[in-house]
Amino acid sequence: MIRINEIKLALDEDEELLKAKSAKILKINKKYITSLTIYKKSVDARDKDNVHFTYSVDIEISLDEEQIVKKCKSNKASIVKPYHYELPENRRSGKFRPIVVGFGPAGMLAGLILAQAGTMPIILERGKDIDARQRDVNEFWTKKKLNEESNVQFGEGGAGTFSDGKLTTGIKSPYIRKVLEELYEAGAPEEILYSSKPHIGTDRLAIVVKNIRKKIERLGGEVRLECKLDKLHIANKAVQGVSYVHHGERFDIETDSVIMAIGHSARDTVEMLYNLGVEIIQKPFSVGARIEHPQSLINKSQYGKFADHPKLGAADYKLSCHGLHERGAYTFCMCPGGTVVAAASEKEGVIVNGMSTLARDGENANSALLVGIEPKDFPTEHPLAGIYYQREIENTAFKLAGSDYSAPAQLVGDFLKGEESRSLGSVKPTCATGVTLTNLDYCLPSKVSATMKSAIVEMDKKLHGFNLYDAVLTAPETRSSSSVRILRDEFLECNIQGVYPCGEGAGYAGGIISAAVDGIKCAHSVLSDEHYKIG
Repeated sequence: MIRINEIKLALDEDEELLKAKSAKILKINKKYITSLTIYKKSVDARDKDNVHFTYSVDIEISLDEEQIVKKCKSNKASIVKPYHYELPENRRSGKFRPIVVGFGPAGMLAGLILAQAGTMPIILERGKDIDARQRDVNEFWTKKKLNEESNVQFGEGGAGTFSDGKLTTGIKSPYIRKVLEELYEAGAPEEILYSSKPHIGTDRLAIVVKNIRKKIERLGGEVRLECKLDKLHIANKAVQGVSYVHHGERFDIETDSVIMAIGHSARDTVEMLYNLGVEIIQKPFSVGARIEHPQSLINKSQYGKFADHPKLGAADYKLSCHGLHERGAYTFCMCPGGTVVAAASEKEGVIVNGMSTLARDGENANSALLVGIEPKDFPTEHPLAGIYYQREIENTAFKLAGSDYSAPAQLVGDFLKGEESRSLGSVKPTCATGVTLTNLDYCLPSKVSATMKSAIVEMDKKLHGFNLYDAVLTAPETRSSSSVRILRDEFLECNIQGVYPCGEGAGYAGGIISAAVDGIKCAHSVLSDEHYKIG
């Protein structure tokens, strides 16, 4: 197979031209091209007067491919091997079924790989199925009635289900393609396979999550919903089984392998692991707020005169700067045409996140504006001090906004001046539980607030309009990542044999793709059964 990079198409050119342009680079007649698949597609908007698409394509030809690539002498063309995921051999010597705790991206892919390997895994998820979960979330957003076991954080699909479904990642792994292929097979749009900035959208994610569960079940696995892990049974520093609670009744399962894909908000489970002697350390995390602008402003800033072109859709951005704080500030999980999400999972706490549908057709754009918090900033040296610090910020925000799950908010212009906001301007906030205008200095750590103010001014130099006076900041965002790391060895086990800390909650991922990849890696480790090999 031949891969050809850097093929440019104007916005109004048809993708049918890719074959002719590929043939020209290879110096052959296009009739010899037997197949063409888009490998990568991206928007190049660096020159606002020439916004265009750039493609990488994989083609097959009816000629000697290596000879053609050599003769064309183009650095855009190269021979590549098609990707193929190989399921590792199942070397498990134990007779028990493996357990996966959590059914977010890490737990889903771990469970799927184990099911494909024929191990019939049992997956425990504390929250409800996606349909019931959506009803509980909507009840919270409309009536402010929080279900602590079924919410934006807990339930089938994990926290990522109520998000933009962004599939970009900074990691490098051959398993990324496996994740994308499974998501596509489960109902995600085909463009996730080639888009440079793939996303699914919260509306399509619900379908994808449900289909992955059904596939696991067809392969002999079980997904037990509304089943909250209660205890790990340990003997001789090895796991012997688990206990879980379902509708008030306690059940036990004997097992020798438990993948802990618990997510970043299962604080009670982290405390249980800590009390069992599992080695946990502090980890940096981030705090900030959601910033909302008119989507039209972002489109204009990013695409110039092409802002309304139908092929471009809603523009996004990714910004960072170093200012008053050593880790600086950065935008995260930008949601074009999206909404700010009330995402509490504990009573008397307020947190926000962002969400977009597949169409990304909302009036506002929003993104997290975050500042790094180092362990030295934590109140104590306790391994779980970051969790307690997060909770303190969330509780303060709850009280500041009226103790009814409204979120504290402030206009960007007022935030920069340090003045409490009294009324909204041209930007209407989208947080479903409502907002209370205030001064965010009252709920954000002073270091975070000061760094955000500096960053807004600096980021406006990169994206004109970022410091729009009427743009709305809604706080706090505290759950972009875990504040702990559960230590694991080269076999991905913690200090309890057979227990595999996994994904974002364990401190080894930061998004849907990286969490899913870590789930695959942990499943591979379970299948390799390394601890039996080494005695």
